[in-house]
Amino acid sequence: MIPESTAAAASRSTEQKKNSNEKANSGAVNHSEDDSGNENRQKSVRRRKRAHKASENVKTKSAKASRSNVSRARGSKQKHVEAVTLFEVITMGKSAMQAVIDDWIEVYETDRDSSLLDLISFFIQCCGCKGVVTAEMCQSKEDSDVMSKMVEELDEVAGVQYKKFLAFPWILTVTWPMDTDSMEYPLIQPGPYGRWFHSEFCDFVSVLVAQCQHSVIFDCYLINTIISLLTELSNSYVRAFRHTCTLAAVKLLSSLVGVALSLSVGIENSQKLFEVQKTKTMRQKSTLQLERIQRKITELQDKRTEIESMMDIIFKGVFLKRYRDVLPEIRSICMEELGLWMKLYSSAFLNDSYLKYMGWMMHDKVPDVRLKCVLGLQGLYGDPVLLPKLDLFTSRFKDRLISMTLDKDNEVAGQTMKLLVLISKTSDDVLSLEDYKQLLQFVYSSQRPLAATAGELLYLRLLNTESPDTQEELNNEEKHLQQTFIRLKALLQFYQESQLHKHVVYLVDSLWDCGGALLKDWPALTSVLLQDPPSQSQGLTHEDKAVLVELLVASVRQASEGPVLAGRSGAKKVMSAREKKIQVDDSTKLTEHLIVVLPNLLSKFSDSPDIVASLMKIPQFFIPECTEAGNTKVVSDLLAELRAVLDLHSSPAVLEAAARTYLSLCGEEMTCCSAAQTARDSLVQSWVDKLTNLLKAALTDDSFTADEGEMREILVTLKKLRVFHNCHDLSGWNLFELLAPLLSVEGGQGGPTPEVLLEVLQCLCFSMIWSLNTSGETLTSTEKAVAQRQHLRLFCERGHHCLSHSDLSVRQQAFLGVCDVLTAHSYQLHVWDPTSFGPLLYTPSPKLQRALLTFVCQHVFVGPESDSQSSVSENSEEERLEDLHRRRNVLAAYCKLIVHGVLEMSMAAEVFMYYMKYYNDFGDIIKETMYRTRQMDKIESTRTLVLCLQQLFVRLRREQESGGRAHPGVQTFTSIKELARRFALAFGDLVKFRECVVMIHRNGIEFVFQEFSQTPETPTPLYLSYLTILSEFSNKLLKPDKKTVFSYLQKHTAEHVIDLREDSWQPLIYYRASLLAAAEGEDAVSYVSSDRRPNRSPLSKQKLEGSKSPCLFTPADSRVSKTHRISFSPRQEKTTDADPFSVPVEPPAKRFSFGESELSTSNEVDDDTVDVEL
Repeated sequence: MIPESTAAAASRSTEQKKNSNEKANSGAVNHSEDDSGNENRQKSVRRRKRAHKASENVKTKSAKASRSNVSRARGSKQKHVEAVTLFEVITMGKSAMQAVIDDWIEVYETDRDSSLLDLISFFIQCCGCKGVVTAEMCQSKEDSDVMSKMVEELDEVAGVQYKKFLAFPWILTVTWPMDTDSMEYPLIQPGPYGRWFHSEFCDFVSVLVAQCQHSVIFDCYLINTIISLLTELSNSYVRAFRHTCTLAAVKLLSSLVGVALSLSVGIENSQKLFEVQKTKTMRQKSTLQLERIQRKITELQDKRTEIESMMDIIFKGVFLKRYRDVLPEIRSICMEELGLWMKLYSSAFLNDSYLKYMGWMMHDKVPDVRLKCVLGLQGLYGDPVLLPKLDLFTSRFKDRLISMTLDKDNEVAGQTMKLLVLISKTSDDVLSLEDYKQLLQFVYSSQRPLAATAGELLYLRLLNTESPDTQEELNNEEKHLQQTFIRLKALLQFYQESQLHKHVVYLVDSLWDCGGALLKDWPALTSVLLQDPPSQSQGLTHEDKAVLVELLVASVRQASEGPVLAGRSGAKKVMSAREKKIQVDDSTKLTEHLIVVLPNLLSKFSDSPDIVASLMKIPQFFIPECTEAGNTKVVSDLLAELRAVLDLHSSPAVLEAAARTYLSLCGEEMTCCSAAQTARDSLVQSWVDKLTNLLKAALTDDSFTADEGEMREILVTLKKLRVFHNCHDLSGWNLFELLAPLLSVEGGQGGPTPEVLLEVLQCLCFSMIWSLNTSGETLTSTEKAVAQRQHLRLFCERGHHCLSHSDLSVRQQAFLGVCDVLTAHSYQLHVWDPTSFGPLLYTPSPKLQRALLTFVCQHVFVGPESDSQSSVSENSEEERLEDLHRRRNVLAAYCKLIVHGVLEMSMAAEVFMYYMKYYNDFGDIIKETMYRTRQMDKIESTRTLVLCLQQLFVRLRREQESGGRAHPGVQTFTSIKELARRFALAFGDLVKFRECVVMIHRNGIEFVFQEFSQTPETPTPLYLSYLTILSEFSNKLLKPDKKTVFSYLQKHTAEHVIDLREDSWQPLIYYRASLLAAAEGEDAVSYVSSDRRPNRSPLSKQKLEGSKSPCLFTPADSRVSKTHRISFSPRQEKTTDADPFSVPVEPPAKRFSFGESELSTSNEVDDDTVDVEL
């Protein structure tokens, strides 16, 4: 609020202008923290009363007006109600605003300076300003001295920043502390308060203009001052002023647009009345009446001109400066309001001079600004009256709109597509055929809102057409069928021209919202498939029928399961009650119709495997509660046709669809489950009997002999049993005993073919998994448990034997089968109830374990490169990806054995060593395996990592010593070091993995120095370079552990003579430096460089003094200074006692256990020194 002294000074200065040449008196407003933001809403009544008494406008009328409007707003009957500021009115709602503003207008008409200062204070407070506002009077706008004082500066000495600007007739100076956080002004407060304030602030501006439009808005004082205030503050470099006042200015312009519209309506009505009066006869015509109407028209036109002048000032003073503001929120506000102005007041704003800003800002880098432009254009193109004024804009920016459908922001792309749909509806000639071809492809987009809008465009463009020639003798049903056939023909043509096969489900999903009536017309779809096409139209080809069947199946799936598709996002995850009811009704309709019609469709297309495979998926979407499902004849017809199809076809697609369909029909919730189970058992029994007879004739004396026809019959039957065994439990037919002998036959010229062995291995694998999965129900005695374990052992032995088969596919299937069965067995052991019979323990033999590991190394980690360019790079990309998929499956199966405890964790070392080399192909699998093993046993997992690094290092050393050609399994030293660095990153929590990291260092030191005996021939350990790799884990040691590890290192090096001049000891220097530098926050490289510089000084000094003895460090105790960097100068004499590796002194560490041995450092440290043994 402005203090009372300001009002008095202002009024006095107004009177003194007439009598003297004094310029002005000044006053100040102190906006404390209690008067700002949302804290106003939390003030007590007493504090609000005190604040009001201190304000400048506490006059009789103002107080009475405030009390009266608050009483009316709150409906209170109290006699004494505390007054509030205009800023506090925002919290009271729109009705309170109207009452307060009405009373403020009354006060303004009697004392406009005081009331206007109140309004200025309101806008300053809404900006979140917590400083001081000083107001003084101005004599003239053209005063050059006054204009030169308009500044906005920082006073770093006083710690304040201030802005001085002209809001005629006031010169306002706003001062606030520099440390005020400008990010906390009310307009951008997070959560609901920010949104609420934005709405209430905009309402206040609109209510203010609405209540003033018939009175003080035309006094050339109020609006001019507000416009001047908002223009100056919107040009401030302070974000709070610029954002808040820009919003107020554009909302003020929007409110003035409403006033101009009401004036235009008044002018139009008066002109109509004037024309009516002119048409009257001379006797009825009144000259005075005509003159009065003409004066009113002139008055309204003058007011409208004045309002348009105000709008033009705001547009040029605020919009033109702020529509390209650095703040995206301000740019969004400008674009949103510009679209509103052009739509509401098109006569003034809807022209190319204003439309160009929309076109320019569609290139903005912020998605929200582009979105506001698109939404504004939607309002313009949605009004047919405004379309003629948009022709030039459309032709100029059409290409930009089409390109925005590829916007990286999904909302912008979707709304742009909606805008183009509007343009397509209103103007047929705007978009060309190439434009439509590009836009219609978005029906296959991964974003469902965008795809659904493109589907609407497709429906309007191609499918929403009427039949050109409809014969009058056709009844309604035939007309409907003909119309459906024409639409389906157009849809099939579009799909085939798109050349995006296997995307029918996405096309149906895109058309579902707008073309659901066509896609859910299952009687018409099936009639088109079953009946001949109309004589006037061209018939459907085989490809058309196949696509139409896919459309039918996709529509059935969409109606049954909803719009959730793999690879498509943006769909509603939760359906409303209405949507659920529609889904249930659609599912009921499709079940009742298709369960009757499907047998006829299967019979008609029985000779086409691809069509039949699609049709056999339909029963999977039937609902259990269906009256037709209880009809025995209908169900028997369907099951008979399913069996007839399986007798004719054995393609994988048909068998897979049939197996899943039988699984759905045999569900306990289905009404026809008993009939379906009987039909399935009869079908499987016929296959088993046929296979038994074939194998009885082919297997004789441990040899397999069968001609080509019999082999084909065996293979087809095995395929059917394998596919059904994957979905159904066929343990009752004892397929393991029937098929196991095929794996015992020696592979020769008369043995089973690789295709047969593949099917046998998969059938036996499914048989074992089903047996293990149902152990709780089937294992009722010890004999059965023993028999199950015998089967498991036999399968693993046969699978082990097949790992050496000549055919690669057989080897891979044998490996996957053994891994899956062992994983399932391990899982059953964990979930087994000890109170009942369960699977007996079985451990794979060491020979089998080594064979599995060898298979992984030979078939997964192949190729010299570490990226995805594998050995099949010369083949096509598709073949390369398929090969990579198979290799990933093999690796994942092996890693499951590690994770489930089937194999020892140390068996994973051979896999971990390829983590970096094949990171692009298998990095995710290996990383997940490392994480799971750490969860199981972090110590054993750490030992595996250490074993991995040591094996790689040993292989590298042997390769270097042999000097032969590089082996594929050998990695470079840099690669091993990088692998160690990646392993170290896994130990994020230093406290949690403290013991693990210490164990890594202990094992590494022992690995380097164990069984090392120093001789002249071997002055350094063979694996000393391993310490460089080990240094990658030094930064993971806690501070007490660094010292303990260092002492453990000293213990192993104390017995050896170390010559620091020799390069062979560099790894030891590097490792020691990593331990010491880590304690001081340095890296090992910088520490080595800082340590090695002093080494030259004592040596050079010894040479100068004529010393002939080499500088060797012998086992001796030396006292080391606390500082770890020792500077050596030529004048320094005591060089022989200085150790270049000084240890930072720590408090005496507690005894730390290394498992078998305990290392204590409590006796090695004094207050300022530490004993170091070398």
